[in-house]
Amino acid sequence: MSDLTALTIAEARGKLSKKETSAAELTEAYLAAIETANPLINAYVKVTEDKARSMAKASDAKIAKGEAGPLEGIPLGIKDLFATEGVHTQAASHILDGFEPRYESTVTANLFADGAVMLGKLNMDEFAMGSSNETSYYGPVKNPWRREGSNMDLVPGGSSGGSAASVAAQLCAGATATDTGGSIRQPAALTGTVGIKPTYGRCSRWGIVAFASSLDQAGPIARDVRDAAILLKSMASVDPKDTTSVDREVPDYEAAVGRSVKGLRIGVPKEYRMDGMPQEIETLWQTGIQWLKDAGAEIVDVSLPHTKYALPAYYIVAPAEASSNLARYDGVRYGLRVPGKDIVDMYEKTRAEGFGREVKRRIMIGTYVLSAGYYDAYYLQAQKVRTLIKRDFETVYADGIDVLLTPATPSAAFGIGDQDMAADPVKMYLNDIFTVTVNMAGLPGIAVPAGLDAGGLPLGLQLIGRPFDEETLFSLGAVIEQAAGHFSPKKWW
Repeated sequence: MSDLTALTIAEARGKLSKKETSAAELTEAYLAAIETANPLINAYVKVTEDKARSMAKASDAKIAKGEAGPLEGIPLGIKDLFATEGVHTQAASHILDGFEPRYESTVTANLFADGAVMLGKLNMDEFAMGSSNETSYYGPVKNPWRREGSNMDLVPGGSSGGSAASVAAQLCAGATATDTGGSIRQPAALTGTVGIKPTYGRCSRWGIVAFASSLDQAGPIARDVRDAAILLKSMASVDPKDTTSVDREVPDYEAAVGRSVKGLRIGVPKEYRMDGMPQEIETLWQTGIQWLKDAGAEIVDVSLPHTKYALPAYYIVAPAEASSNLARYDGVRYGLRVPGKDIVDMYEKTRAEGFGREVKRRIMIGTYVLSAGYYDAYYLQAQKVRTLIKRDFETVYADGIDVLLTPATPSAAFGIGDQDMAADPVKMYLNDIFTVTVNMAGLPGIAVPAGLDAGGLPLGLQLIGRPFDEETLFSLGAVIEQAAGHFSPKKWW
């Protein structure tokens, strides 16, 4: 049974179509794996066994009739940020206690229409605010990877830590995730999985709990580049319910995997060489450059001069939008309600108890930068910087660069409860240093496993593409993947 959970989506799809296994058998294998591992890894906050079994049964009936969809019978984990009809949807927050929406997010509806099976809802940083999955009301997720010779529990990255950990530990065939400042690519890099943040507008945001509406974008985390391509094809669509979704044909992303990259011009931005960057990250980067060169791509040094302002600008824009979006949680219509002597007291008590520390911090920052007297000095300036960051990318792409190659994270996974990170939130925010520019400019970015550090932990490289050119990212990502090989954690759970 356990061999079934080792199959990639592409492999499982092949076995299902040849009737070598059934959707029911595949689903049971995953449910058994979750039952064993989840008490230790804490990737799932809700396992939907009955729903998974009934969806698998329906998939087997469709396969028997020759009516299989592109993801028929493939068991997936769904990040707790996606609304799933009649099923726990709480953004890993206490303030949404008991919330079960009466509607389905567009992304999950697309996946289920294509035949995917839902195994359950995945843990995450509360309201997607975090880079380590330690801010969840349901407790931290443990990375399936451990440093050689150590039993220390490591973070899986965030906010999509449950998505990345469940894919790495083979507790689902693939997972949905979201990325506001790196929340797909950073956890993918720290768990040896593949994660792509598509272009802003490629996937509908309807039915996804909002963090920062101009930055949020859904995407998949998968075991390899091909699986990520298969998932994104099903997730992406135009949606009249989300006016920021783009009415463009969704390409066959899987067809781009294995395509020649000869003649592509790869930009290497000098600004990503940060002070104090570990040597092994620099070495990994140089290795990636060589792999792409060997595949026939041309390497060009480029400059993105406003990169250094991206992180501070992001931590003004994102909290500002969060403070506005999270104002709807007041204990009146749904979720947690803490009684008070009047309605204002009830609001205050509900929010004080319902929101975690990091969410409160960001709401306070956001409210401050939007307040009278500070709006012009902070928020307006940050939006101007954002325009300059976007222009940097446009200039580089106008000069004939096809894709940029950078590190995905400044280091490998760190320990859960790391004192340095806990004492200084800015140190935690620096984990997004290589990823936030992509969200600020609305571009697509993919993180691909590229090697192991000295302690045997995975490290990733990031490819940043032109708007709506995810296909080139999949082509180049496959080159890196083939050169680096596949990495799996040693099982301890």
